Amino acid sequence: MATGKVTLLSAGPGELDLLTLRAARLLASADVLLLDDLVNPEIVTLAPQARVIRVGKRGGCKSTPQAFIQRLTLRYARAGRHVVRVKGGEALLFGRAGEELSELRRAQIPFEIVNGISSGFAAAAGLGISLTHRDHCQGVTFVTAHLHDGSEPNWAALAATGTTLAVYMGMSRIDSICAALLAALPDGTPAAVVQSAGTSDERRVLATLATIGAAAREAGLGSPAVILIGDAIGEAALSVEQASPAPVPAAAPAGSDDERRYA
Repeated sequence: MATGKVTLLSAGPGELDLLTLRAARLLASADVLLLDDLVNPEIVTLAPQARVIRVGKRGGCKSTPQAFIQRLTLRYARAGRHVVRVKGGEALLFGRAGEELSELRRAQIPFEIVNGISSGFAAAAGLGISLTHRDHCQGVTFVTAHLHDGSEPNWAALAATGTTLAVYMGMSRIDSICAALLAALPDGTPAAVVQSAGTSDERRVLATLATIGAAAREAGLGSPAVILIGDAIGEAALSVEQASPAPVPAAAPAGSDDERRYA
């Protein structure tokens, strides 16, 4: 049997309508779905002929070993199947895609990559802001809260970049992250936590770098969530104000322009 192929598919942060058209087309042709834990389970409806294998990986929970996932991918591809490896968010950002792609190259298995929306972008959209803003910052830095050996990044160096920080997988360390950043950034630096970004369960809280940890706990927010830090995040307060409904005039004459405007 001829060797099959692998599609590394980014499912976005949640709702199925955030999938690209290309992703939907390739799902329809899948023989095997290797499905990450944070992917919307309804995605299987877009792959009616596929065998579905759940290979979830979540911090602090029982997870499928990465080496096993890679062996499974190769096994089905070598059997001539179209394997769609489905990852939440953007597969190329903190999704161990590099390890899986290296394995496919070594095995000479053909593959393609389908990009998607990362939860950091979905979080910014939910807040009604841009992660970059020429009045506030010179870029954006996406960073994971812990390295492979369990240590943390150099937060002081990251603070010095002058960029918006989008911190992934950081809720269990939010206090230590903020403490480290406060050594280089003002207490009042705007910050936000967005939980389940891009889904119908999305929840968010705005605060400052000095108070965001306590604010998130008070609001009951936890993983999966993105922590956003930087002056550009302060635009979220303006977005909330602008989204508030305008008051309806109390005595607009019937049929007037004001009545039609607020109808």
